[in-house]
Amino acid sequence: MKKGYADLPLHYGTVPAWLAKRMALLGGAIVEAIVQEYGRKTFLQKLSDPFWFQSLGCVLGMDWHSSGITTSVMNALKKAINQRSSELGIYVCGGRGKSSRNTPTELLHIADKTGLDGNELITKSRLVAKVDNCAVQDGFQIYLHSFVVTIDGDWTVVQQGMNINDKLARRYHWLSSSVQSFTETPHTFIYGKNKGEILNLTDKDASTTKQGILELTKENPDRLMKEISLILSSHHEVREKDVNLKRLGAALVLAHETDVQDVESLLLLNGVGPRTLQSLTLVSEVIHGTPSRFSDPARFSFAHGGKDGHPFPVPTRVYDETIEIFDKALQRSKLGDTDKLEALKNLSKVSMEIEKNFKPSDNFHEWIENERKNSWKYGGKTIYGDAIENSSLIKKTGKKTNKSVIKKIDKNQLSLFD
Repeated sequence: MKKGYADLPLHYGTVPAWLAKRMALLGGAIVEAIVQEYGRKTFLQKLSDPFWFQSLGCVLGMDWHSSGITTSVMNALKKAINQRSSELGIYVCGGRGKSSRNTPTELLHIADKTGLDGNELITKSRLVAKVDNCAVQDGFQIYLHSFVVTIDGDWTVVQQGMNINDKLARRYHWLSSSVQSFTETPHTFIYGKNKGEILNLTDKDASTTKQGILELTKENPDRLMKEISLILSSHHEVREKDVNLKRLGAALVLAHETDVQDVESLLLLNGVGPRTLQSLTLVSEVIHGTPSRFSDPARFSFAHGGKDGHPFPVPTRVYDETIEIFDKALQRSKLGDTDKLEALKNLSKVSMEIEKNFKPSDNFHEWIENERKNSWKYGGKTIYGDAIENSSLIKKTGKKTNKSVIKKIDKNQLSLFD
């Protein structure tokens, strides 16, 4: 069963080292928390959900709608998971470009360690890539292939293709537990725009065609689920329509308008300030939330912002404190002390309780402006530099910000540090 795909605007460039390191640390903590609480199968199911994947990328500080979220998140997870594979029972293979071609070799190494059938896994990896690249010719050329496998033999694939003409990248998600056939209707549902006629040799009506000649088949609109309008958005900034304000508002109320001392007493999170509580609440939901909670991935960018400054700069000090809190909670739980891990789990529950009676107001832009205004207090960073108090510019380490740099920053980004 292919869990779906999402179309994303092409973004170029690399993730700065200061963010990549944090993504791996927090990503690893999130994966460990999910596996510890719900098991490896649940983690694979989450990874195969394009909405959840996008939400994870947002909570890790990536731009909420860009193609780079796929490469960056999978790189972070590969680094974090493979360092503790023996403990988690999960392995991540492949990646982008040359790394994708290393998948067969990596799978054989894993097979030697675990006793899994390496050749069978290689065959499945190749079939998944061939289906999306050849059997379904939709104009996207696969350039990233990440194969995630567990010691139980379950697997999921996240891969991405590029369409230069449309300047889009398309991400595809697969889940092994529901695959009945690679060559006939492996796509239970598809997210994305109906582009009209495509060559689809996996369609159930193509059985006679596969026996003889290939012909173009038209996607049946009735089989397409609602388009992910949020993920397909071309605009860079986070807008009100991209976020469920009732859900976001409840999380912000919990963090900033509830008596922190009462919350700390309830949740056993002593010493946690309102801003970190905001991030912890959103991370908690990524770990414990049900699928229906991820229909607005952009909301999770309110945990740690975005590297391009949308909706606000990445608050590195808050990010580090979030990582530290989750890491300590996980380590203590291994020793039998699960209080802090349960407290973190309860954050999302408390937020949903507040949400029931919460009425959204018109202060969405105030939330964003407040984050931008206070960004310097939390070690705010973007790919352009550091946030500065009472400055409309960006602090460039060791350099003066010149006009040629400013021209590359749109008006919204210039206002980040007002």
